[in-house]
Amino acid sequence: MPLLPADVHSRAGPDLAAELASSASQGLSDQEAERRLGVWGPNALGDGGGSPAWRRFLGQFHDPLLYTLLAVGGIKLLIHEPSEALVIWSVTLINAVIGYVQESRAETAIAALARSVRTEVEVIRAGRRHRLASEQLVPGDLVRLEAGNKVPADLRLLQARNLQVDESSLTGESLPAAKDSAAVAKDTPLAERIGMAYAGSLVTSGLGLGLVVATGAATEVGQISSSLQQQVSLSTPLTRKFRRFSHTLLQLVLVLAGLTFLVGLLRGRDGVEMFDGAVALAVGAIPEELPAIVTITLAIGVNRMARRNAIIRKLPAVEALGSTTVICSDKTGTLTQNRMTVQEIYAGGALVPIEALWPGNGSDGDLLASNRALEETLLAGLLCNDARPSQQEGLVGDPTETALLQAAETAGLDRQQALERHPRRDAIPFESEQQYMATLHGSDRILVKGSVEVVLARCSRQLNPSGQAEPLEGERITAAVATMAGRGQRVLAFAIGRADGDPNQLQPSQIERGLDFLGLQGMLDPPRPEAIRAVAACQGAGIRVKMVTGDHLETARSIALQLGLGDGAGSLGAIDGRSLARLSPAELVDCVRRNDVFARVAPAQKLALVQALQADGAVVAMTGDGVNDAPALKQADIGIAMGKGGTEVAREAADMLLTDDNFATIEAAVEEGRAVYLNLHKALAFVLPVNGGASMTILLGAVLGLELPVTALQVLWLNMVCSLSLSIPLAFEPRPPGLMRQGPRPPAQPLLSRGLVRKVVLVSTFYWCFIFGVFLWARSHGHSLPLARTMAIQALVLAQIAYLVSISQVSKLGWRHWHHNPILLAGIGTAVLLQLGFSQLGWMNRFFATAPLEPQQWLICGVALLVMVPVAALAERLDPTTGIPRV
Repeated sequence: MPLLPADVHSRAGPDLAAELASSASQGLSDQEAERRLGVWGPNALGDGGGSPAWRRFLGQFHDPLLYTLLAVGGIKLLIHEPSEALVIWSVTLINAVIGYVQESRAETAIAALARSVRTEVEVIRAGRRHRLASEQLVPGDLVRLEAGNKVPADLRLLQARNLQVDESSLTGESLPAAKDSAAVAKDTPLAERIGMAYAGSLVTSGLGLGLVVATGAATEVGQISSSLQQQVSLSTPLTRKFRRFSHTLLQLVLVLAGLTFLVGLLRGRDGVEMFDGAVALAVGAIPEELPAIVTITLAIGVNRMARRNAIIRKLPAVEALGSTTVICSDKTGTLTQNRMTVQEIYAGGALVPIEALWPGNGSDGDLLASNRALEETLLAGLLCNDARPSQQEGLVGDPTETALLQAAETAGLDRQQALERHPRRDAIPFESEQQYMATLHGSDRILVKGSVEVVLARCSRQLNPSGQAEPLEGERITAAVATMAGRGQRVLAFAIGRADGDPNQLQPSQIERGLDFLGLQGMLDPPRPEAIRAVAACQGAGIRVKMVTGDHLETARSIALQLGLGDGAGSLGAIDGRSLARLSPAELVDCVRRNDVFARVAPAQKLALVQALQADGAVVAMTGDGVNDAPALKQADIGIAMGKGGTEVAREAADMLLTDDNFATIEAAVEEGRAVYLNLHKALAFVLPVNGGASMTILLGAVLGLELPVTALQVLWLNMVCSLSLSIPLAFEPRPPGLMRQGPRPPAQPLLSRGLVRKVVLVSTFYWCFIFGVFLWARSHGHSLPLARTMAIQALVLAQIAYLVSISQVSKLGWRHWHHNPILLAGIGTAVLLQLGFSQLGWMNRFFATAPLEPQQWLICGVALLVMVPVAALAERLDPTTGIPRV
């Protein structure tokens, strides 16, 4: 069988059937279909596989700092120090378990795509109809479609009768697409290929017969699946910065540890002792508690966002939100209400906004009485209509027709009463070829609705405000159409005529000419009011919002202006998919920088737009709800899907779900993301000086040929137990005021800013001086080595407590506001209790080689609290860790 042509939408149906060795009336034989199934495989999408659990768990150890700790633990075991090896390995195991739990949810986007196209279908084989599972379809099969069917494969339509297909999840179109069997040009965008029906879309009305031209991974939705499988999951700004930080820190640690060992040997120290010193420096310098702190901070951010209707699926996405510089949003159902609404009515020479007909404004009755043409236009929209009300589902039917019903009801017209006065006798249903619908009411009333061009061509007169017929004013009507279309509205025309034949049968010849023009109704899918406020809030926070949609350019531009996109003063850059396709990669980067509206965009172009923004240095959040959004959601730094109205494919590809489908929730999530990063900044400012002070102390001891003030095991205790209990409260810090009045954090800003480095160096130097000073004082006064080390460690912990209070938001608010972060007091209390056990309990003395302290020795250690206060104040001037973040 010949290869399938790539431009099937431009081929004539019968010719294509012959090219596929099939029949446009008989289909394939059963034997040939069986053979092709073996060649082409089942009509299903793969699930994308996935790494086994053991591999995902081992992947948690893939970090240079953890490699170093694992190696250090192995060496400790070889030199017969199993207790220290056990503690070191326990630290790495705890970190691995935390990471594995957070990443244990397997990727299911491909499986969701597969489920979206599996269904039973009616197939014609050898001239006979069969009901088969969609997986058994092969290229060349003939498939019958009817209302309610899910399209099982990509089909080239051979027949279509009133066929309309909802392709919104694939193209972004808010309205069902009218289909027929006509071929179109090769470069026609996917949304305008009227002779095609694509897998996963839904038939909303009519009948059709289609030739299968693509199955499984070869379909449009299958190609989206392939892009999801091939796409590498991008790290977030936070994970990229931590990776760079880890590599830099590891190099520094290895150099300092080697220097400690060599200097000690050159000064005649014992090799085993200096190796222990080098290990102690490495353990002291590596912030092994930092991964746990980061995970806890992000998890708390997740809980806070969940309370604000944003569900985080992947922890690093929390921080990515805080640094977002661009939000790319789908239009239909995300920024708009996903329902058509009549906006304006032109009748009797007047253009009337729908708001003028709202109940309670006191003018609706007067308007209808003074403008009979307006009333007749609304009545025509009510009667020439197949939509109907339902107690369970509200209004049921085509979105355009339900909008017409709503407009008539808004003006006070009752559908049931209207049908009783003007009962329907017959109808000519809407067909894409004729572009109109007509109904016969009573004995001779004919109502017509359809495209402006078709209806006006059949009219010779128009209804004036008094209800009398007068000559048609075509130029005024055309000007009104241009005004309404310029506002992004879809415009329908309405006319009335008189029947002179069979009172129970309507013939197309009866409406060929001689109709009276009634009016126009313009409708669109309006923006969400809360989305307008959210867009303004995002722009105020320095975040650009860009609309990426499959809808028409003018419609998208109109909605964008109502939302306030662009500069907010009416200047708005907009471009369509055809123009985008002609751009080079460099031109595309410049294009996404200048434009805020991208219309008639194909799925692959959505992905390319996100990549171009990232190439331009932006941190991109992408919102969407359809199958066509999934690759872009996965590519973006953070993908945001609609939890209610979104497809399962989009939800599974996203990093975050909005449970209320409200664009405004993104603003709240961004605020929480910024607060998370600010708290992580505080955690770094608190943790790193502990590591820096311990490592500098050990290095100085080796250089000066002195005894080591702390051992490797004692440093591990400090880092993993005491520091963790003191740093956890920073994750619970309240949001500072004014967080959303600042611009986003520059994506290129390093994890360790210049101010933070200065602060870490200052506090580390103080820790180093104080630890060494207390240790030397204790040894000079005849205290044992274990007691001297215990005093040095306790002095360090008390200094840490004072430093923690200085960087906490609570200290800025005053202690009367301690209830804003009660975890702070709990953390300090826990640290004090742990340190009391560390020095005063016998079994801990034996395990950690410590000694109990006397009251006067505790007082000496307590001097650290007083000395730390001015040091902390100076550090805070170097780099504030509270209040508004620097940008």
